[in-house]
Amino acid sequence: MTPNTPPALTTLTEDELLLRESVRAFADTEIRPQVHEMDDRQTIPRTLLDALFALGVMGVEIPDEFGGGNASFFHSVLAVEALSRVDPSIGVLVDVQNTLVINAVLRWGDDALKSKYLPRLASDTIGAYALSEASSGSDAFALKTRAVRHNKDFELTGRKLWITNAAEAELFIVFANVNPSAGYRGITAFIVERRTPGLTVGKREDKLGIRASSTCELILDGCSVPADQVLGEVGKGYKVAIETLNEGRIGIGAQMIGLSDGALGHVIAYTKERKQFGQPIADFQGVQFQLARAATDLEVARLAVYNAARLRDAGKSFRTEAAMCKLFSSEVAERVTSLAVQLYGGYGYVRDYPVEKLYRDAKIGQIYEGTSNLQLQTIAKQILEK
Repeated sequence: MTPNTPPALTTLTEDELLLRESVRAFADTEIRPQVHEMDDRQTIPRTLLDALFALGVMGVEIPDEFGGGNASFFHSVLAVEALSRVDPSIGVLVDVQNTLVINAVLRWGDDALKSKYLPRLASDTIGAYALSEASSGSDAFALKTRAVRHNKDFELTGRKLWITNAAEAELFIVFANVNPSAGYRGITAFIVERRTPGLTVGKREDKLGIRASSTCELILDGCSVPADQVLGEVGKGYKVAIETLNEGRIGIGAQMIGLSDGALGHVIAYTKERKQFGQPIADFQGVQFQLARAATDLEVARLAVYNAARLRDAGKSFRTEAAMCKLFSSEVAERVTSLAVQLYGGYGYVRDYPVEKLYRDAKIGQIYEGTSNLQLQTIAKQILEK
């Protein structure tokens, strides 16, 4: 490689490699033994949450002056990928914390909000991102939660659905409309603490996959929030949401490639051991071709995710690439995990083996943080405008 040749997307710097390997080791030793029980009980033990903070993955981009890792967005992507190889539930917990909540505070918070919340988010506080509602999923800006101003406070009323991390979160970024007649230009982002009167975390959804990750309803009933808790500017919440979700989609891409990597690793090992007709099934060309296709899909998906993350860190436009990497990586995750179940045979269909869970976990990638149809719409809009 000549001095002016840029490195390959998958070439990691020394600190990136160190982070990835340390998180992988943590996931194998601390998370893997608990995966089955967490999935059954639909909960993450507080001891494990504390260990994630101690590891440093809950505040990757937070500046060191606030006690964080002072690292890049790409580092957080690597952490989510490494965790999701073992348990995508833990991967999405860390993803929402870093790519949605912390990124929003870093970009849109004033000095007072950063000083107040970043040290907490780096040390022991989990955040959640409350945008979705019953009538506003893909059409996020159709939200009905209202914010009415009373002197120096805003009173929030409404219901949020599908809020990841809600059961564990101590603070929420909540989107509400201060002026419904202005449409999306009335949407405003607020930082709301869990103990705020009028805020209630509702029932936990009983989900198909990523069951250890909490997904809850959020009820706001006259919830009084000081005006200095507005994140960004009043009426500019739509901008906070759009730009944060663009980054969050890369994080979901990282979750999906980590999940796929884990499933592929399991099925390669299994096909080398499982014998039929007197030989390992990995010796059959039909199986080899299926594994080769899965490995190729995973590599292309990883390149798409890494490219989007590198573009973001370089300050380049990445909206299209973020949509592409989420779209493709979620499709790959479904294909790879389906193949893993198929090649495991009957064992793949029972919960005693790991690929059944990863298959269930994979489906959400095509739904949350913008459905696949929404990603296609975003991509189409961008390419047709050129």
